[in-house]
Amino acid sequence: MGIIQDLLKDIPVPKMVKVRQHFDDKKLENLEQDLKGKLNQEIIRKKVKPSMEIAIAVGSRGMDRLVDITSVTVQYLKELGAIPFIVPSMGSHGGATAEGQREVLAHLGVTEETVGAEIRSSMDVIKLGELSSGLPVYVDQFASKADGIVVINRIKPHTAFRGPVESGIMKMISIGLGKQKGAEACHQLGFKYMAENVPAMAKMIMEKTPVLFGVASIENAFDKVTSVEVVAAEEIAEKEPDLQKQAKQLLPKLFFEQIDVLVIDKIGKNISGDGMDPNITGRYPTPYAHGGPEVNKMVVLDLTHETEGNANGVGTADFTTQRLVDKMNLEFTYANGLTSTVCAPTKIATTLSNDKEAIQAAIKTCNILDFTKVKMVRIKNTLEISEIEVSEALLDHINQHPQMDQSSELFELSFDENGNLF
Repeated sequence: MGIIQDLLKDIPVPKMVKVRQHFDDKKLENLEQDLKGKLNQEIIRKKVKPSMEIAIAVGSRGMDRLVDITSVTVQYLKELGAIPFIVPSMGSHGGATAEGQREVLAHLGVTEETVGAEIRSSMDVIKLGELSSGLPVYVDQFASKADGIVVINRIKPHTAFRGPVESGIMKMISIGLGKQKGAEACHQLGFKYMAENVPAMAKMIMEKTPVLFGVASIENAFDKVTSVEVVAAEEIAEKEPDLQKQAKQLLPKLFFEQIDVLVIDKIGKNISGDGMDPNITGRYPTPYAHGGPEVNKMVVLDLTHETEGNANGVGTADFTTQRLVDKMNLEFTYANGLTSTVCAPTKIATTLSNDKEAIQAAIKTCNILDFTKVKMVRIKNTLEISEIEVSEALLDHINQHPQMDQSSELFELSFDENGNLF
């Protein structure tokens, strides 16, 4: 037995119960009809003239109903006699190449055939000016030459900064339309200033290019569209903060203020840009965002297949497994930190031989006197938290909470001969 195994051999793993968490699941039943009605407002309709070439900015996030939202917008513009085309607007995603960004859209279902509009993809940008800080402001070359620009995005709290606007229309204008150069510029001074740089860059772009309107979706806790809004360019700065407040209220969450040990089965870029959503875990990659539970020790056990070895976020945890580390693609992982300038999440957490040791290490170090009373929560990933597992010490909290129900009897976690969870 080695030193580590000797230190951990007497650390008890608690009995667990399965728990259901309940969230608002209301979704928009007739999205197409609702969106058509909102596009047809007079303030929007009068902006579109026959023969106008209009660039529609579409990003890389896996938005619910993205193809439907895009195709309805395209069809509306066509009916008014305009000539819409799609511009991939995703900063440096897709390997920061024109073809790579076209492929990202195709992966999300957005093709010329599915949305009825040509896709014009280029990484070339033009410089519009500089902020007072000296930060340059860029915009996609195809969008810059268009007669009008329309932006489509989901409104959602960001994972690394807090401000009146975070992820949404203004971020899509400033970072998405700015392509790789715009994304790099906006990240250059770090997330400390992102809350002011995102709207400042967006406002300059809106002043110097013909942005017409934004189409914004808000999703419920199950990532389904619950509302869609169409906002004229001159109203975006005023209205987006309220849309963000709505989106924040609908976020799923873990209904605990304090957790001794949080175990996450899998992380990956298909789950969150951060591998796991900090809004769920309460662990943020920067000091400029906050919210969620206070977690003493966090364990991540494995990577999703879809993340292709990108383990961004593993450094946000305290412990991980050798299995996860063996799957890491260091180039993919480190590229994340080099682009965002946030490198802590790409460090490798303290690595144990297997799941059991990683969980025991977290329990041993979670700063409680009686290990048998550890408040432990286990989740599959931060997207799937309707069904979770919690330790015996949290049962009273579960039974008193209006949005949680116990759904099993107590059981022991099962480990195979290699010490990994079944």
